[in-house]
Amino acid sequence: MAPASSKKILVVEDERDILQLVKLYLEKDGYRVSTATTGPEGLKAVKAEHPDVLVLDLMLPDMDGLEVCKRLRADQQTATLPIIMLTAKAEESDTIIGLELGADDYVTKPFSPKALVARVKALLRRVERSREDAPSRSTYGALVLDRDRHEVKANGKDITLTAKEFGLLEYLLQHPGRVMTRDVLLNAVWGYEYYGTTRTIDVHVRRLKQKIPLLNDAIISIKSLGYKLKERET
Repeated sequence: MAPASSKKILVVEDERDILQLVKLYLEKDGYRVSTATTGPEGLKAVKAEHPDVLVLDLMLPDMDGLEVCKRLRADQQTATLPIIMLTAKAEESDTIIGLELGADDYVTKPFSPKALVARVKALLRRVERSREDAPSRSTYGALVLDRDRHEVKANGKDITLTAKEFGLLEYLLQHPGRVMTRDVLLNAVWGYEYYGTTRTIDVHVRRLKQKIPLLNDAIISIKSLGYKLKERET
């Protein structure tokens, strides 16, 4: 993976103490960090600075983090920007909404700054791995995933996926016919020991099926376990 010093992180957070603490820890780890304190400022900063990862607070003045995330995902230029959402709300519904709108990960306040840095590293590692030289293409019928180009096509049409959606699809394509528990998928795709809800996987699978309808029958839910991608008939 490229050195941290070459990676830029944008942190959008209205609580100054938290903002400065997160900035401090990220900079100590070698990242270049820029900041914003409102939703509109965050959107402008994304367009101007092209960060490698966005750390986005859910509760922001003027425009909340959910709306910021929604707008970024609707714009082709920022649709794949890796996003980690910060939320002070403990309700599962808030984190699920964030994931539904396209956030790649979330951290619930209060959190350890070191843990957040670890999440940033894991997300960058996931993006970097998708660009490594390896078997660069995976196919599944009319679905083609190109790791080198970080592109997915279905029936010849370009499909825009977030970093985690891409990683999850890639992992499933690499293991057709195998039942994957939610814990296995979390560890393989998220890249760290995960302590949150496994509902994260369900949300991302649902989003994949929404974006790529041919997966509706291909990805099978295994009750109380996880998922598997049906093997293609030869």
